[in-house]
Amino acid sequence: MMRITDTVKHLIIINVILCLTTVVLAERGIDLFQVLALYFTDHPNFGFWQPITSMFMHSVSSPTHVLFNMIALWMFGSRLEMQWGATKFLAFYFITGVSAGLLHTIVNYYGVYSNVNILMDAGFTQPNIMSTLAEGKYIVAWENILSPEQFKTFVNSYRVPAVGASGAIYGVIVAYALTYPREEIMLMFIPIPIKALYLAGGLLTYDFLAGFFERTGIFREGNVAHMAHIGGAVAGFILMWYFNKTQFNKNRWD
Repeated sequence: MMRITDTVKHLIIINVILCLTTVVLAERGIDLFQVLALYFTDHPNFGFWQPITSMFMHSVSSPTHVLFNMIALWMFGSRLEMQWGATKFLAFYFITGVSAGLLHTIVNYYGVYSNVNILMDAGFTQPNIMSTLAEGKYIVAWENILSPEQFKTFVNSYRVPAVGASGAIYGVIVAYALTYPREEIMLMFIPIPIKALYLAGGLLTYDFLAGFFERTGIFREGNVAHMAHIGGAVAGFILMWYFNKTQFNKNRWD
């Protein structure tokens, strides 16, 4: 069994502590998500720190959310930290995580304002639309103007915050797959060994298709931020390309 490295261990501890703290505070009427989750940029709860803090928040209604993310961080992150050193790994982790939040926000921005334009063409004003959303409400007539999928995308893109380390984890998985492409990995829920490169390719293909079909209404999977996964993976690929092109080895970071 691979030992857990110091940086990975500390990241896991922070994630678990924040998850437990969120549960404890919620029982006392304090919603930590309102402060630390990543909200839409025009939402009243949005804060400039949230692209970073949201990386350490996880859904308290689904324990598997934090569990699987932390297992993946241990499995793939420890090996990379051993090779790169703590500083380079930590920089990689934060860059991919923030990039995941950025792509998620860009996609949500389109999801909100493309439908705002439709409503404006129907006679509503933008200030009225945005103030109604900010109050946590909507106008019933909107449901007659937008299709069911447009309405769902419009409201959820504005209201539902993003949480989780998955974007950074996807970046780590891509880096691992590019570093050890032929290494076979045995997953708990797939009882056959899979090469790291195929695992990364399969996950990204699934997220791309799921994200696309979910917005068209063909596929539904709850509140999974597929585009955040893609964003973290793309950032991980670009960073690995840069590392290889410039020979950015760990000695330049430690």
